[in-house]
Amino acid sequence: MDVDVFVAAHSAEWTRLGELTRRRGKLSGPEADELVTLYQRTATHLSIIRSSAPDPALLARLSGLVARARSAVTGSHSPAWREVALFFTRRFPAAVYLSRRWWVPAALVCAVLGTVLAVWIAGDEQVRATLATPEELKQLTAPGGQYETYYSTGPAASFAAKVWTNNAWVAATCLFLGVALGLPVIGALWLNTLNVGVGGGLMAAAGRGDVFLGLILPHGLLELTAVFIAAGTGLKLGWTVIDPGRRSRAAALARQGRSVVVIALGLACVLLVSGLVEAFVTPSGLPTWARIGIGVVVELAFLTYVFVLGRRAARDGEEGDIDSRDAGDALPESA
Repeated sequence: MDVDVFVAAHSAEWTRLGELTRRRGKLSGPEADELVTLYQRTATHLSIIRSSAPDPALLARLSGLVARARSAVTGSHSPAWREVALFFTRRFPAAVYLSRRWWVPAALVCAVLGTVLAVWIAGDEQVRATLATPEELKQLTAPGGQYETYYSTGPAASFAAKVWTNNAWVAATCLFLGVALGLPVIGALWLNTLNVGVGGGLMAAAGRGDVFLGLILPHGLLELTAVFIAAGTGLKLGWTVIDPGRRSRAAALARQGRSVVVIALGLACVLLVSGLVEAFVTPSGLPTWARIGIGVVVELAFLTYVFVLGRRAARDGEEGDIDSRDAGDALPESA
């Protein structure tokens, strides 16, 4: 093939395609159709050149032109800020809202169990004796004891980082190990409930239940909500293994797994907020009512975010999944 003749025959089309790609946001209907047609022709020309006369300069020119035209035809990539905004205003709150039938019952069950444990431990001296010696209990619950000093053992910033890392690890355990039929999630929930119930019971037995609530509620409301959301999502993932519904097990797990990733990313931010409250508000010199009030406001703000924005996004069809362009294609399945 004579390259010079080929270039002379099609150069006008390539020039026109270049003009249209530079004006892609201002094309009329006929011009958009022309753009698609010229893109297809030029892609064919590029293939012919590659196979018949691989001229390096011409290949570079046509490859760049075809790439720009493909971008113009398929649409430009969404800006990063827009994806971040969509994540926090639609995908994450919708994913949390849609999993509410799992994490709300988990939260209620753990709250009841924790309360029962605390009341039992506070009212039974023999139970307390099996947990620690009288001297150890005094070190834990006395003014200036370990329960109080825990929140001010180091610089607030480093303590916040430590708390965030620990809570993120607990949440990740609940989220990603849920695939093991939810058993690790149940274990993590029990340990968390046990720790809170034992701490509350011991402090109440020492007549310092109000101090315990003043220490746990400012950050604990949001922190425990995040843990319950992670646990509920993990349990849902485990149930998907047992009952995938109308989808195949692989397709159902892929769909739920992508939602797990969305929730994991969102909860990392939620736990960062609770970690900051635990580091800077819980050990502060503010009155107990003020510290608890801050925790309640933060918790109500998050619940409003989930049940208003999340519910609205879910009603609009948002499923808490990643964008279909990033999820990949799926093979058709029989009903």
